Amino acid sequence: MSNGARHALGVVAGLFLPAIVTAALWYGVGDFGLQAQRDFRISWPAVAALAAAALLLAFLAGSRLSPIASLFGGLGFTTLGVLPVLELLGGTPLLPDDLLPGVMRTGMMTVAYSGLQAALGVMLLVVSMFPSRWRAFAARSAPEVAPAYDTGYDKTPSMFQPYNEPEDTTRPMFRQ
Repeated sequence: MSNGARHALGVVAGLFLPAIVTAALWYGVGDFGLQAQRDFRISWPAVAALAAAALLLAFLAGSRLSPIASLFGGLGFTTLGVLPVLELLGGTPLLPDDLLPGVMRTGMMTVAYSGLQAALGVMLLVVSMFPSRWRAFAARSAPEVAPAYDTGYDKTPSMFQPYNEPEDTTRPMFRQ
């Protein structure tokens, strides 16, 4: 794959995957927390959403994808993670309370105010800063070159046979 195609796919993945990860993370955390508090049971759809968010987040941070994807995702996650801190410092509400349904709103508040959103954003930003991720992948097979000197041995088989005695005959003690 060419470097341009890899970065183009990274832009597409960087626009769509962070939104899917955020929605799955907010739903998973919100539903898992509410079901555990209210009914004292595990919400398996929430566990599946959290597992899907973890897999997609690992795919975003992976080295085979363009770093543009993790850069876009990191910027979005960090922005959403910094908003609660700015809200606490400034006193004015910056996070919308009424835009999301109950489970998603609870998950968003939990993830944002716990600092997990900012931590995931910083992690994605750091992952995208490695210089080796921005370089193109090239085939690294060295060409087969004949040696410029004589190898020093004859390529025909030797006339001497291998040693046929037991290997234990050179030891000073007999062992069973």
